[in-house]
Amino acid sequence: MDHQQHPSAPPQVVIAGGGPVGLWLAAELRLQGTEVTVLESRTEPDPHSRATSLHPRTLELLDSRGLVEPFLAEGVRIPGGHFAALPSRLAFGRLDTPFPFTLALPQARTEHLLAEHLRTTGARLLRGHRVTGLEQDAEGVTVHVHGPDGPYRLRTGYVVGCDGTRSTVREAAGIGFPGTPATAWAWMADTHLDAPPHRPSVTNERGTLMVFPLPGGVHRVVGNDAATVHSRPGPLTFEQIRAKVGAIAGTDYGMRAAGPVSTFGNSARQADRYRLGRVLVAGDAAHSHFPAGGPGLNVGIQDAANLGWRLARVATGTAPAELLDGYHAERHPVGAELLRSTRAQAGLMTDHSPETLALRGLLAELIGGVDEFSDALAARAAGLAVAYPPAPGGDAHPLTGSRAPDLRPDGGPGLFTLLRPGRPVLLDLTGRAGADLAALSPDTTIHSAPLAWHGVTAALVRPDGHFAWLTEERHPGSLAEAATRAANSPGRAPT
Repeated sequence: MDHQQHPSAPPQVVIAGGGPVGLWLAAELRLQGTEVTVLESRTEPDPHSRATSLHPRTLELLDSRGLVEPFLAEGVRIPGGHFAALPSRLAFGRLDTPFPFTLALPQARTEHLLAEHLRTTGARLLRGHRVTGLEQDAEGVTVHVHGPDGPYRLRTGYVVGCDGTRSTVREAAGIGFPGTPATAWAWMADTHLDAPPHRPSVTNERGTLMVFPLPGGVHRVVGNDAATVHSRPGPLTFEQIRAKVGAIAGTDYGMRAAGPVSTFGNSARQADRYRLGRVLVAGDAAHSHFPAGGPGLNVGIQDAANLGWRLARVATGTAPAELLDGYHAERHPVGAELLRSTRAQAGLMTDHSPETLALRGLLAELIGGVDEFSDALAARAAGLAVAYPPAPGGDAHPLTGSRAPDLRPDGGPGLFTLLRPGRPVLLDLTGRAGADLAALSPDTTIHSAPLAWHGVTAALVRPDGHFAWLTEERHPGSLAEAATRAANSPGRAPT
């Protein structure tokens, strides 16, 4: 259950923000035995959903913790994705993933399911507790909190700001948030449609419109109109949005009000560092952008997956603090790429000049006719293209740092199943050395079964599902080296 008093024992980690990113990070920390408290300013979950999409990589992470089925049961599967609402869709079916679709699921339901999972871990989730400031020193962080009974202070080892674009944690720590202000605006509404469109998007000289289904027979309508796209809008009514939809598409699809309407802009900002001493940021506290393709929540959960295993080891004293440096080193470039992609898409979606419409037509032809181009964009949109650089020094295998697919050796479970305990996984793909390795590391899952995969004979997979080490050698010393890495410094390479 949610606890409504501040904890008596100091937690090892405090997370500000109980949205999807904070909830996922807390669960990852608890999986490693870390004492964690989540402070959420809202007294009740937000029933309104800004985000509505779970991408293939996010579904893989959920599967890697045995949690994906409830999400699949509630969500609507949309085959593929899109880039800048171009008419040629990105096909996910050619990607190496068991989840070749976008799962449409309102953020409120995602948050509910993650909160239910967190409750089973024993983490403290305190609602109505708002972080108002902090100070850090060499031994820890003092967090200033305003709770239902008034202000209090909480001492902890580390603080993570998952508290959105206006992050109090980020500002109190002195982490910069440079970027560009909004110059274009769009609107959205959740609605019932009597006559849903056959095509999910429309772009012409009058504006851009996207329509996609949500659970419960509701559709989300998102768009901008050329006449006002560069003017900051005031509050819009449902009737005004219905009129805008009709002007762009020539029909309002029989829109009937179902939920609130809102507006958003194309401002783009990124934290200049994801870690400053004992304070870290993730999700919207680390990056803010135009929601083209709905990547924000997904990238935030992937931030948490990268940070969780690192912070758990450092907070519990099983790894040095330097392990946390790898979080910024790996995730800051991912955030920068996120801003580059969403800025490019925002330009294509909010400029309705003849030149940009011509560019959209050309890109749509390339996506529809050049598989390599389409697949590259699809892998990025799906979250499957992220590859972290290997640690300096040595000859790393080309796949080091890349996301590991759900490898399924003959006669054994898939990799995502093996990752569920949250420990590193050593895969012996020769099927011959398992008995010799089984006792070498109690903190590592070791699985031995034959599999012909890119010539790789052994691989060490981090808890977040990225390769830390691979080899194509076949002599026992290669596997012994991997086992030694896993036993002595699990997950430290690359950082």
